[in-house]
Amino acid sequence: MESLSTLPIPKDIPLPLPVESYNLQISIIFLFLLHILFVNLMVGGSLFVVVLEWMGIQKPAYDRLARRIAETITVNKSLAVVLGVGPLLVINVLYTIHFYTANALTGVAWLMVVPVVAIAFLLGYAHKYTWDRLAHQKGLHIAIGAGAALLFLIVPLIFLANINLMLFPSRWTQVGGWVSALAIPNVIPRYLHFLLGSVAVAGLFFAGYFTVREFPEDQIDQLLDRPKVRQMFYSIALAATAANFLAGPLLLFTLPAEGLSWKLAGIISCGVVLAFIVILILWKEIIVPQQTSATRFYWMAALLTGTVVLMATGRHVYRESAISQHRLAMAGETLAYTSMVGIANWRISQGLEMEEGGGARSPGEKVFDNVCAVCHALDKRLVGPPLTEIAQTYPNDVAGIIKWVKNPGRKRADYPQMPAITLTESQHQAVAQYILDLVSGKGQEEEKEGE
Repeated sequence: MESLSTLPIPKDIPLPLPVESYNLQISIIFLFLLHILFVNLMVGGSLFVVVLEWMGIQKPAYDRLARRIAETITVNKSLAVVLGVGPLLVINVLYTIHFYTANALTGVAWLMVVPVVAIAFLLGYAHKYTWDRLAHQKGLHIAIGAGAALLFLIVPLIFLANINLMLFPSRWTQVGGWVSALAIPNVIPRYLHFLLGSVAVAGLFFAGYFTVREFPEDQIDQLLDRPKVRQMFYSIALAATAANFLAGPLLLFTLPAEGLSWKLAGIISCGVVLAFIVILILWKEIIVPQQTSATRFYWMAALLTGTVVLMATGRHVYRESAISQHRLAMAGETLAYTSMVGIANWRISQGLEMEEGGGARSPGEKVFDNVCAVCHALDKRLVGPPLTEIAQTYPNDVAGIIKWVKNPGRKRADYPQMPAITLTESQHQAVAQYILDLVSGKGQEEEKEGE
């Protein structure tokens, strides 16, 4: 991980969360799952419609099948948008600074989400309601559907680039727009994983839609009866799920190491096991189909739901781990800033600023406020230990503090490693003495209060 001293560390918004953090974390997983289900059905369904309608030019049965799938897309896209409000609001609350920083860095692309979604909706409705009118202009009709599908593919890519960028503050100074955000190594593998997941979920859904649901016709025609339709969508779901066994590791290996953990590995492994069982059931259903496959379908739906829940949980675990150290640094920066504001206000209330012309700070205090206060406070733990603990480790030992600051290591696992600090010799001397004097002064004040 890049040294915290070289990362952009903004101040946080010093407002309390409306509920406990764990409630928000559970909410974001649950609300995201509801949202992504209908996004998967929208994206996968729109791709199926375009391909099947194109195949229907030669074989009309596919055109009729495409039309029935198209009837579901307008509903799914509306639900995807409505259910997307929930996770978006929780992200805004839980990851305010990180999320809005990513929004600002992706710029125009992020601002274009709403108009792009609106255009995609219009194209989707135009495609649905002109099926008969453009029956003899199939090229134009397919182009309208393909345009809607393309926009449905672009919007998730914009969101994915934003959500991904917020996890990696080390990239913030390197990104100059949405295209450069896409260049982060794990973005395309993550998008590929999403696309294959959408095709798998949609394939399984439409296999059930045309099987478990009472389809209006027992037989579309001799080419595509109900068992053949079911087998076709099961085959699509099987291929997409199997392909994700390749895309998944590619995504995992391109993630920065700071968010990886054994906990994450365990969660993902459980998801992989469930997905493998789904593949086995799909394979059996394709090779030895049942006359009524409702039982198998429900088992596959339940197992695939479990896989998605585990993967979403793993994604959240990674997100929390990836930004944990940066959050600590932000907390330190925020506390240091609010402390400085409080000190400045106290000085003004005492008239010290006017009497001393703003020169009340000693050289050591100036260095501490500008360099050290981001990670250290007097008697509170921030990114680093409190000054009282440092003074206990180096009692009256200015040279010992200077030696550690010049060549720091890592003494305890619950603290990040301190970066080396480059100062002049006089600055090193001044700030080390200031730390010891500050702690000593606090001790004297406590003794007086005890008397």
